[in-house]
Amino acid sequence: MYLNSDARKGQTYDAIVVGSGISGGWAAKELCEKGLKVLLLERGRDQKHIEDYKHALTPPWELPHRNRVTNAMKEKFPYETVEGNYPITEANQDFWLPYAESPYQQEKPFHWFRGNGIGGKSLLWGRQVYRWSDLDFEANAKDGIAIDWPIRYKDIEPWYAYVEKFIGVSGEALNLSHTPDSIFQPAMELNCVEKDFQQKIKARYKGNRHVTIGRVAHLTQPEDFQLELGRASCQYRNACSNGCPYGAYFSTQAATLPAAMKTGNLTVRPFSVVSKVLYDDASKKAKGVEVIDANTMESIEFYAKVIFLNASTIGSTHVLLNSISDRFPEGMGNDSGQLGRNLMDHHSRVGASGTVEGFEDDYYFGRRANGIFIPRYRNIGNDKRDYIRGFDYQGGASRQGWSRMVAEISFGEDLKNELTHPGSWTLGFGGFGECLPYEDNRMTIHPLERDKFGMPSIIFNAEIKENEMKMREDMGNDAAEMLQIAGVKNVKINNSKKFALGLSKHEMGTARMGKSPKTSVLNAHNQVWGCENVFVTDGACMTSSNCVNPSLTYMALTARACDFAVSELKKLNL
Repeated sequence: MYLNSDARKGQTYDAIVVGSGISGGWAAKELCEKGLKVLLLERGRDQKHIEDYKHALTPPWELPHRNRVTNAMKEKFPYETVEGNYPITEANQDFWLPYAESPYQQEKPFHWFRGNGIGGKSLLWGRQVYRWSDLDFEANAKDGIAIDWPIRYKDIEPWYAYVEKFIGVSGEALNLSHTPDSIFQPAMELNCVEKDFQQKIKARYKGNRHVTIGRVAHLTQPEDFQLELGRASCQYRNACSNGCPYGAYFSTQAATLPAAMKTGNLTVRPFSVVSKVLYDDASKKAKGVEVIDANTMESIEFYAKVIFLNASTIGSTHVLLNSISDRFPEGMGNDSGQLGRNLMDHHSRVGASGTVEGFEDDYYFGRRANGIFIPRYRNIGNDKRDYIRGFDYQGGASRQGWSRMVAEISFGEDLKNELTHPGSWTLGFGGFGECLPYEDNRMTIHPLERDKFGMPSIIFNAEIKENEMKMREDMGNDAAEMLQIAGVKNVKINNSKKFALGLSKHEMGTARMGKSPKTSVLNAHNQVWGCENVFVTDGACMTSSNCVNPSLTYMALTARACDFAVSELKKLNL
């Protein structure tokens, strides 16, 4: 219906989607299902569902280094391995993009974690999914911070529901206005220590603090259409980051990609590094993208009437900053000067933990790929702090395993007998706090230095500031207080002084949505101001960061923007 018929037909599509991660997969699915011929471009390798999860079923003791980070891996991933054996492991290292493939500089530290192939970080994410509320969409305006969001909860609520039904969300309804409930499949179960903790917190705080199971994009009671895509229920293996051959957790490979392929409208091209969006002065629209073939280093142009940038927060803005033209001399959509600014991540690595007495006769079955969740309670209602916004907690309880004996003085028969019994229970959780959108927290591109594909090197300059530092004190002290109230022993507060933005891997901002091209990069429908046939619906579009995991909001915004884009195409407005 929208195909061009010029001499470039072999390189022309109705729509181009850049990036195949969580939001890119959704863009491809939605546009294909609405009848468009779509080209999905991915800079990394092809990664096929199941067959390319080479260590999905490999026990750690069968790996050469027992799934530990090696010196060679540290050289390959210098920033990504700063916390040791997380999130990159021996088993999943092929899913991550090596630093040399996308080098960057740090004026102030920001650690960038990037997926390496079809599916992107949808194969690697934590799968925690939470709706935002108007407490979040209105926060900037009420606090006088940055700019106001151009949308409210009512604008995105039906799209949350639409996305949740497809991906499958396991969780418990709480009926909290500031953490709206999703459409849930049956919740995973709290273990005995977590249930005891839940009841003690409920009694102490009279329902003002809630302990619940995490809301995760894992199937626990799949519907027929999910089974038809080849998905199945979660197997409680907690080996998610190695790739899920059961399709139980939501990923591009398990869900959106097969749905898009089913239409016959999708072309997938891996090893395609998008360097820039091509602007056409005559039509005042984008005409396509320039691609560097990662294997041949050949420069190729592809054309379409609509382009979705979903290369990740930093990846999409990198492309926009490099898309220089007479109309956009400082980068596409950068009339406001805000492109690359307001870089955010959740600040984390602060919480508390301790040991739990009793429950020696109780254990749990399986390895639940989930934990407890404590929704935000600070700066809500009558609670007022000396900082703005708030935080939530994620964590859980478990029993110590055989590794506890590594430091013990025991051997022979005594050692064998001891290892037949699980160790004591521990309980702990860490906070995720909202980071404000500071204009001077930013990414820029180097005027001279280039990577091997000719893309300018990225320079990061970002840090948490006074508001976040004050919040972190509460994050640690509140965690310790709740554990002590619940009778937990040997409580210790952890507040990492070496925390750097990027470590939470919830990067947001740099191409924010807004109400005016003078103050933002995107409008209320995620269109680039001044080049409205280009949409950005990944984390780059975020105007503030909330404290909950953001991926569900990316998916909902993507589905909403695709619906709008096709409507505008039919009206011949794009």
